[in-house]
Amino acid sequence: MTTTTKKPIDSSGISFTALYTGAVWHRYGLSDDLLATGQGKLLYQLMTPFEAVSKAVIGGNIRTFLLQRHLVIDHLIEKQITENGITQVLEIACGMSPRGIRLREKFPMIHMVEADLPGMAKRKAASLMAAGRLGQHHQVTPIDILADQGELQLEQVIDRVFDNQEPILVITEGLTAYFHLDTISGFWSRLAAALHQRPGSAYLSETYMMPKQPLLRVPLKTLGGLLGTATRAQVSFHFDGDEQAREHLSGCGFAAVKVHNPESFYGVLPIPESRSDPMIRVIEAAC
Repeated sequence: MTTTTKKPIDSSGISFTALYTGAVWHRYGLSDDLLATGQGKLLYQLMTPFEAVSKAVIGGNIRTFLLQRHLVIDHLIEKQITENGITQVLEIACGMSPRGIRLREKFPMIHMVEADLPGMAKRKAASLMAAGRLGQHHQVTPIDILADQGELQLEQVIDRVFDNQEPILVITEGLTAYFHLDTISGFWSRLAAALHQRPGSAYLSETYMMPKQPLLRVPLKTLGGLLGTATRAQVSFHFDGDEQAREHLSGCGFAAVKVHNPESFYGVLPIPESRSDPMIRVIEAAC
């Protein structure tokens, strides 16, 4: 299967970060053994010295931010299910995320669909199938968020895999920072339009804030450039503050937007604490 965008996407670069993220989930007891990979474990070991330096210098590191965003998003998902009655969940850029397994175990009534570029989707489906996890209410499907036509297009995937008379919850974790703001804004606008057709739907994601300290801005931009080279993507910090993020997502068509700071969940959720204001925010947008 091929994408229908003008410039085909090579998923192998971003997939390397998905394997590292999956290794972090597994190391901290959030994942299943069936999703653990040798490549991920190797990346975890290789990254450990850099993570230690980052934590010492800026009071947090990639692992801190990964755990903060993942557990806050999980908390908000559960609220959507228990308080708003959501029964259909789509996780885009699922990678080796354990979320689908955990949600289906805790809420067996939900219809869970995991989606990623074809290569990663095939890998994820094989892992879940080998463990007998795939079925009518737990599926994996290929998607390309930049496709403007064809079966990988966002709108066609949603129409194909869900009951379109019911609301859905869409999650993108670890995806949006790999695109310039103009590019990902196009996806956000299309997603908002699709969710508006299903009243009660919602969207959860994360964004990284550029720190206010000038001394941290240059090294972080350099790090983003290096990560972009490694993943063959366009790593970006999109916003300077919470209000800017809120206004931008509202401008993309979402009716109500909340921007959650992990600090609000210290002592409530078992998340690591940053020494200063966390760079990560979790976005909750409703239609």
